Amino acid sequence: MYKVRQRFAATKLDDVLRAVRAELLPFPIEAGKRIAIAVGSRGIANLTVVVREVVAWVREHDAEPFIVPAMGSHGGAIAQGQRKILEGFGLTDIVSCMDTVQLGPNVFIDRLAFESDGIILINRIKPHTSFHGRYESGLMKMLAVGLSKHAGAAAIHRQGVEGLRERIPIVARQILATGKILLGVAIVENAYDETMLVRAIVASRIPDEEPPLLELARANMPSLPVEDIDLLIVDEMGKDISGTGMDTNVIGHLRIAGQPEPASPRIRKIFVRDLRGDSAYGIGLADVTTRRLVEKADWKVTQVNAETSGFPLRVKLPAVVERDEDAVTGERIVRIENTLRLDTLIVSKSVLTEIQGRETIEVLGPAGIWDVM
Repeated sequence: MYKVRQRFAATKLDDVLRAVRAELLPFPIEAGKRIAIAVGSRGIANLTVVVREVVAWVREHDAEPFIVPAMGSHGGAIAQGQRKILEGFGLTDIVSCMDTVQLGPNVFIDRLAFESDGIILINRIKPHTSFHGRYESGLMKMLAVGLSKHAGAAAIHRQGVEGLRERIPIVARQILATGKILLGVAIVENAYDETMLVRAIVASRIPDEEPPLLELARANMPSLPVEDIDLLIVDEMGKDISGTGMDTNVIGHLRIAGQPEPASPRIRKIFVRDLRGDSAYGIGLADVTTRRLVEKADWKVTQVNAETSGFPLRVKLPAVVERDEDAVTGERIVRIENTLRLDTLIVSKSVLTEIQGRETIEVLGPAGIWDVM
């Protein structure tokens, strides 16, 4: 086994706080207004910096900001669970409830956010793990799914992959039509999970300005160095890493009934070793896991996520090993920390032979299969 480093395009913001402030300057807030700031459950780089700067900017206008979780059914689909996720990011001033206002057939919005004087969305733009279309993960999805709480998320997911692709823009536009949304703060990350762009978008322009940001995010996604792998070892999965625990765009496993699997990468076996957080949603993407992951998972929370998503294969329990080494088979082996961090890897000799000599690959030297990444 050998430790290697992949080099990706590394464009990033040197001063995220200053970039956020510059983007917000053209958007005044009326004094005395109560402003809801919608924040999701993903582990976004510099999320706390961005949110705190938006909060400070609202206060500077003598308005009253408060944070609302916009994460669908995450956190066990309970208010306390969603508050706990945001507190884990170091955020305060959180007001959490699962109550919604119904705006139309299968169109819902967080009641506390709707009762405010205006809503600001903060979310990362990136390719989705279940479908591809004009809008994937981002501000439009936060409107249609995240800010719609469990009721709205379940309503859209019940319609499957096509429902997600087709219903998200429809529902998002209906919520935008209420006039409650003031603006969205879009974040795009590079392949190193670093902030490369922050863009404040007035509500009426979100449907037009989000698609180019999605393509920028897609072009800067990290990827595995080879397409044919006997065994992919993933040190950790979790919903703050990806909505599916492991990013399906990276591992090439979709596991949705009736949907074809991606053509690449071609991975014969995925072994996931540990869990970050409490939800094991996405464990069905793996072929083997460990006893410690199974015992660490909150299966009630996992079940809620699975029922809301409508993709039960993604929580089907794979084979369980007592010792990590019992899962190791094959010649072409790649080990990664998680699907967000693909810069440093441990690879077997047969993989090294294929990638050695590329300008994007630096060989760091021999390594044991379980060496520190």
